[in-house]
Amino acid sequence: MNKAELVEAIAAAAGLNKTQAEAALNATVATIKGELGKGRDVSLIGFGSFKVAKRAARMGRNPQTGAAQKIAARKVPKFTAGADLKAVVNGEKKAPAKKAAKKK
Repeated sequence: MNKAELVEAIAAAAGLNKTQAEAALNATVATIKGELGKGRDVSLIGFGSFKVAKRAARMGRNPQTGAAQKIAARKVPKFTAGADLKAVVNGEKKAPAKKAAKKK
């Protein structure tokens, strides 16, 4: 599923038009990025958690030349799936049925 398909699915499930659904998705992604950029965690109960992890500096190897090179320390985003999401992926639990929202 790509972003356009996700926007369509959100629009159908929430009873929004595609423009509103895309705005909601963009706002959600921007908020998660902003919080991670500030070093804060974002937890969505039942879905999962987004966290910032630190990678230590290390020595690596250039695959073309074989020369050793230093890889700098950095922060990376991490996602950990929640228990409900894991259960759905493993077939232990059914995904919530899509509800057709009422249009006003």
